[in-house]
Amino acid sequence: MLSGLPSPEVDEDSRPFWEACANQELVLPRCLSCGRFRWPPGPGCPHCQGRGTTWERSRGLGQVYSWVVARQAMHPAVALQVPYVVALIELPEQVRIVGNIVGYSCDEVFAGLAVEVFFETRPDGRTFPNFRAAAAEQR
Repeated sequence: MLSGLPSPEVDEDSRPFWEACANQELVLPRCLSCGRFRWPPGPGCPHCQGRGTTWERSRGLGQVYSWVVARQAMHPAVALQVPYVVALIELPEQVRIVGNIVGYSCDEVFAGLAVEVFFETRPDGRTFPNFRAAAAEQR
């Protein structure tokens, strides 16, 4: 767990996401005008500029699109976790979300690795989504 890291600011656009995380759910914003999902949350749709948004639950299954291995601590709170993987996860909703890959060797991560979301609650009470190899991929 990455405790001691500063938490992101919750604003009007991201509040539904963080509230769902607290309930161990991954939700994504969907445009009421064109029906497309988008990430990150924002006041308008980047596809059609529509302003209405609904939030829909994602199964949290996806695949690694790209990744980096952090080999140097960028914050003191992660010094003991180095090296760790930060990945761009492609979800079936046609969005890509950034998350850590946990429980998989840095050298074993690959593009297309099937992953699933899970949630970790930090000591400050904030719950964050992370990803691990999906059941079919686990050794």
